[in-house]
Amino acid sequence: MERTRYLVVGAGVSGLAFADRLGRRDYRVVEAEQEIGGYCRTVKRDGFTWDYAGHFFHFRQPEIETELVRRIKGRVLKVRRDARIWYADRLIDFPFQANIRQLPSAEFEECARDLRARPGACCGDFKEMLYARYGRAIAEKFLIPYNEKLYATDLASLDVDAMGRFFPHVDADRILDRSVSVESLGYNATFSYPEGGAIEYVEALATNIPRDRISLGERVVSVDLGRRVARTTKRRIAFDHLVSSVPLVSLLRLCGLDFEPGAFTWNKVLVFNLGFDAKGLDGLHWIYFPQRELCFYRVGFYDNIFGSDRMSLYVEIGLPSDAPLSEGYEAQWLSRVFHDLRACEVRGRQRLVASHHVVLDPAYVHITKLSNDETRRCKARLAESCVHSIGRYGSWRYCSIEDNIVEARALADRIA
Repeated sequence: MERTRYLVVGAGVSGLAFADRLGRRDYRVVEAEQEIGGYCRTVKRDGFTWDYAGHFFHFRQPEIETELVRRIKGRVLKVRRDARIWYADRLIDFPFQANIRQLPSAEFEECARDLRARPGACCGDFKEMLYARYGRAIAEKFLIPYNEKLYATDLASLDVDAMGRFFPHVDADRILDRSVSVESLGYNATFSYPEGGAIEYVEALATNIPRDRISLGERVVSVDLGRRVARTTKRRIAFDHLVSSVPLVSLLRLCGLDFEPGAFTWNKVLVFNLGFDAKGLDGLHWIYFPQRELCFYRVGFYDNIFGSDRMSLYVEIGLPSDAPLSEGYEAQWLSRVFHDLRACEVRGRQRLVASHHVVLDPAYVHITKLSNDETRRCKARLAESCVHSIGRYGSWRYCSIEDNIVEARALADRIA
């Protein structure tokens, strides 16, 4: 049996950020896949560069961005965001609630009237919060249908703070104040993106990690909390601390710990990356689609980030976690995607020349009062055995890639 002081399970952003922070200390990283990166992996095919999903970086701490960019060999683009919403057969600026003046006049008046009459009081779930803050019209025209497509669930089941600081809250009084500029109501005006794709940030985190410390294609199959021994598909490893970024519900099962039934729910996302032979819409970076009849909730344009001359899309479709994907599902879904891309005027006569697809499962975790309570209880129980669950899925939260780095480094500083 082998032994290591720190056993890191998962070579995604969180695991690599933790290992990087350890420096020369004794650790071992095990990763079930054959490459590092987790959901931040990048695919390059026929001259197109795609990620597993749209990963664009908004840093709140400039020192972290500066450090990572310094480690990247290629160029990192700084892009001024152009995000839109397809609504009433036109494109309006995102976020919807800040740009209702761009709606047809009758719909703007409806939204403004409901904003003035909104309840405003604090509420018990995410759906009620949308009605309370923005009124019926804004909630039902965009906020509810879009987010129900994103989460593939009833928003009334989610906690009022399910998206935390990532929900683009806009003060209702400022929306109605004609003296306030629309630009001042937006958020995340710029983002960073490496020319080599999101994997460049992952590789930056791994720069100082000896590759012989990372074991690829090795999955943890059980964890003995009492003996502090992990069994993998290849060996048994004793540890002093285990740091995991796998989904919390999966870690609990590996450790043989019980949890409240129904506490942890999520949806999955089917992502199509599509490369075409000619340019499409110019300048836009991504578009949101609230229409229930359209299968996707968001479409993004890599070509408008890279400045390339062929349309390169990512298309995201939210599905319930238990939605079946039978044999041949790719062709069936792709046919529907093509139909809907034409319906909303994203695709014209361009010919598809390259494609890739992936299912992210889990994709968006469902934050509820029960999940928050169970997450705190279960993480505390794990920590008693020096097992630490971190990251978006390990901590069962809605967060940014930067947040994962901050959390991982803080844990390393505390236990190392």
